[in-house]
Parts: sequence; structure tokens; C-alpha cells
Amino acid sequence: MRRIPIESARPILVFAAARLAVAVVALVAVGLVGFPSEGRAAAVLGVFVAWSAGVLVLARRDPDRALHPTVPAVDFALLTLLEVVAPDALGGVRLAALFLIAAHAHFQGERRGVTIAAIGAVALVVASAIRGDAPFDSGVLAFYEAVFLLSALATAAVVGLLRTSESASRLRARELSRRTMQAESEVRRRVAESIHDGPVQELIGLDMILSAARSESGDNRVGGLIDEARELVSRNVRALRDEIVDLGPYAFQEISFATAIESCLPVWQRRFGFEVRLAIERIDLPPEMAGDLFRIAQEAVVNAGRHASAGRVELSVRSLGAQVELRVADDGRGMDGNGLLARAEPGHLGLASMRERAELMDGVLEVESSNRGTRVLVRAPLRANASP
Repeated sequence: MRRIPIESARPILVFAAARLAVAVVALVAVGLVGFPSEGRAAAVLGVFVAWSAGVLVLARRDPDRALHPTVPAVDFALLTLLEVVAPDALGGVRLAALFLIAAHAHFQGERRGVTIAAIGAVALVVASAIRGDAPFDSGVLAFYEAVFLLSALATAAVVGLLRTSESASRLRARELSRRTMQAESEVRRRVAESIHDGPVQELIGLDMILSAARSESGDNRVGGLIDEARELVSRNVRALRDEIVDLGPYAFQEISFATAIESCLPVWQRRFGFEVRLAIERIDLPPEMAGDLFRIAQEAVVNAGRHASAGRVELSVRSLGAQVELRVADDGRGMDGNGLLARAEPGHLGLASMRERAELMDGVLEVESSNRGTRVLVRAPLRANASP
């Protein structure tokens, strides 16, 4: 039974914060009613507040660890202990249990969610039966317990099924995106090869012919016209080579990410007139990952030049434990997330496609933009065959 993957850490943080809020409110409420059960309920809730705060900190640092099966186990252990020391809190405990069951089922998926619901609900019911002094008569209590058990299992099944279906749809969409981007890369490669082997070579040949004609020409007027023609040929060769660079390198098996970026520097500096500062750690990246990172970096730099009027761009790549981090920051005027950066113009990735490439690497993309500049940050796990 594998946990369902979560693309964004934000829902995990919200869940951790909500758990802490519920625990704090419950502790405050116990204090307002005079610390019943000789303060034992307050003591358990105090532990629950500390536990929830710890899970929130963990969720910020490492969201995946905040979804470890130990977390729901401790959640329900504390709820069971609260029900044992304070039988009058049975109603509140069951409501909190349903909230936790629904949330854990969402993150864990259908099978794990139902398992957590079954174990947690049975533990609470058994604890109540052992204690034997619930605030209801046995007939009413049996009815409530039956409804609680069925509600817990139904909640976990429905929420978990919805999560599983959603994840399946995302996986299908991701595979479609991957195939689309692979097809796009193949088309770009063919166009780049056609430009290089066709017009560029023909223009270089024409320049050689014109050079020979210039050396044979004794007429200054004719020689001047030939020089102008050669300058026109040179400009077109440079323009076509710039377009080849824009189409992207497709030989990451032979060259590194750093080499690919460095090959773009003269083009970026000539086209946009800004300084590009590089700080690239030499990392052995898989070709597919190197290509995705290159396309994101290229789009971020091009956006800085075309839309943000930047004077300087800083591009860095480094390893952070088991992750690789790409950072592109400029000092331009900034771009609205709903404006130029978000457009999916022909020939440009746009914010949505940049994020899609990051997700295809099982990573995340963060974009911060203001009138002081824009920062694009990508973090993705290094593959097994990549090592710093």
C-alpha cells in the first residue's frame, strides 16, 4: 500500500496548521470550563499541542516525513488517551477523529486511509468500552458507536477514492505532457539540424564565393557592394545561429548542463545587452533532467531580457542533499504572475509550462516577482544515476 504522491507541500502545511489550531482551541476551552477531570484532559491536550507544533515544523522542513504513518498513529493514540482520562470529552474526540480520518485519507489514499480509519476508530470504541463510564446509557452509546464506526470508514473510503482518482488523472496528464514535450523537443531538434545543415551552410558557402569575388574585383564600387553583401550574409548567419541556440541543445549525452548554458552566454549578452553571472556546480545530471532544467533557465533569462528590461541576471545551479536547485534572478522591473510571464505564447514556455517541466522532474517551481526583480527557483530530486 503506497502513499499517494502530493505535488504541492501547501496542503500538508495547511493540515498541520489546522491540527495545531484544533488542539489549541480545545486546550483553551478546557481551561475556560475549569480544567475538568482533575486537569488530566488539559495535560493530554498540552501534549497534543506540542505534538502538533512539532509536526508543523516538520511539515515546513520535510513535507514527506510529515505524512509518515507514525503521524496518524500518534494522533489517534493521543485521542484515545484523552477519551480514557476524560470520558465527558467523547463527543469532541469523535469529531476530531473524523477530521483527522478525512485528512489522512486524502494524503494517504484509499487503502491506507481506510486502514487508518479502521484502526483509529476501533481503538477509540474499545477504549470507551473498557472505561465503561461514558456520559450516555449503553443503548444510546452503542448507537453512537455504530454510527461513528460506519462514518469513519465511509469518510476514509470516499475521500481516499477521490484522492486516488485525482492522482490517477494527474499521472495521465503528466504522461501526456511528457510525450508532448518529447515530441516538441524532437521537432526542435529537426528544425535546428535543418537550419544548420541547410541555410547556414549555404550562406557560409555564399560568403566564401563573395570573398573570392572581392579579391578578384579591381573595381572599388563593385568591391563595396560585395562587402555590403558579405555583411548581410554575416548578419543572417548570426541570426540563424541565434535561433539554433534558442531551439536548445539536444546533445546532453555529450555535453553538460553547464556547457550548454555557457554556449548561450554570447547570444544572451548580444541580444539583450545584460550581464549574466553564472555559479554552476558540476553535477552529473541525467540528459532528460538537464534538458528540462535548461529549458526553464533559458525561458527565465529570455523573459528577463524581453519583458523585464533587466540589467543583470544571476543563474546558479547547486546540489542540496538529494536535490538539485536551479535559481535564476534578475534586477528587472518584475512581471505580474497573470501577465507576460504567465502567457503561453508560441515559442515560449510561459509560467504554466515551466511549472509543468518542474513537476515532470518531481520537483517544484517558485516564482517571486516585484519591482526589484524576479526570482525563479526550481528544486527537484536528483535521480539515482546522478551524483554531485
